[in-house]
Amino acid sequence: MRTSAFLYPWDVNGDPDAPSRTVDLGVQQVTLAAAYHSTRALTPRHPRHRIVTARHSAVLYEPDPAHWAGHRIRPNPAGEWAPGRAYERAAEALAATGLAVHTWVVLAHNSRLGFEHPDGCVINAYGDRYTWAPCIARPEVRTFLTVLAAEAAVRPGAAGTELESCGWYGLAHLHAHDKIAGVVLGDTAQYLMSLCFCASCFEGYARQDLDPYRLAASVRAALETAWRGDTSPQVGIEQLLGAELTAATLDFRTRTARSFQEEVVAAVRAAAPDGFQVLLHADPVAYHCGANVGVDPAHVLSVADGVVVPCTDGPQLLKPFVDLRRAGSVIAANVTVVSGMGGRPQTLAEDLARAEEAGATQARLYHAGLASDADLAHVAAALAQAE
Repeated sequence: MRTSAFLYPWDVNGDPDAPSRTVDLGVQQVTLAAAYHSTRALTPRHPRHRIVTARHSAVLYEPDPAHWAGHRIRPNPAGEWAPGRAYERAAEALAATGLAVHTWVVLAHNSRLGFEHPDGCVINAYGDRYTWAPCIARPEVRTFLTVLAAEAAVRPGAAGTELESCGWYGLAHLHAHDKIAGVVLGDTAQYLMSLCFCASCFEGYARQDLDPYRLAASVRAALETAWRGDTSPQVGIEQLLGAELTAATLDFRTRTARSFQEEVVAAVRAAAPDGFQVLLHADPVAYHCGANVGVDPAHVLSVADGVVVPCTDGPQLLKPFVDLRRAGSVIAANVTVVSGMGGRPQTLAEDLARAEEAGATQARLYHAGLASDADLAHVAAALAQAE
């Protein structure tokens, strides 16, 4: 299988050994961040630093003023963690070794956007605003993210892109100093806490013949058992919210996500050269939200060139995509190889074999810049074994 490793520009820039070290892993490609959310990242081998703090969501290149003329919402350039042409410098160094370089673009996960334009955020049933989660039902947010995707994805020399959080974002975020684990929230509670009640979503629910105020009250009532600790994490959404409301909210959110994904992919294709590959980080459970957005597998494979699917816990999420795969579609298994982040690099050869047997056509390794030397040694051995 063709294999790609994720990297940040700061993993490469200032470290002359980074490109050759990446080649030595045995990968054929790098998925390099071009637009990314705020983070604090370890750089265990860099000769100049060990910790990089990206204080806010930013593009990791110099945005084109002409591209953004007339737009109220614009991307923020990075600070000292990725100044100027950081993406381009890293991409050029990696490409010089023969590695293919694809862009890695984070869309609906942007805390800086939330602070600067709070009216564009997801608002839960209690009225709490999620400043890290732009609402994709908001027209101005959709416009910004679509224009951003077209610019950030199609960087010079890139042969393709991977679009992360190209859909609904919600409660689960790993926000700075998170303190939300006091109550165990399973899939059902996460979904209910991620339903948005901004003005655009109010209109959307109304078009579903729902009273948005009554819906919000029903969501709050459904969540009461979770706050008491009485709800099993396995309980279904329909059991708490009711089948009718569940179906109506999911229908609105699914249609909104589908049209957003269509607009984003079309904008990228319009800006890209022929043969440019567009993949979405995706989860086949439609009501899931986050970095790997819940999608309709048939729809997303009709729009994009393929998907990147989380497989650290096994290849089971691949099947809905494999069953509906079109000729030429990429089904990439995304496996965490950082031990400290829950990865199992020592079993990577077996994990990749299981993913390939399940129908994966490619693999993604998260994350070559964050992993220890020991983790990378396991990766290199596994990829050598797979040859």
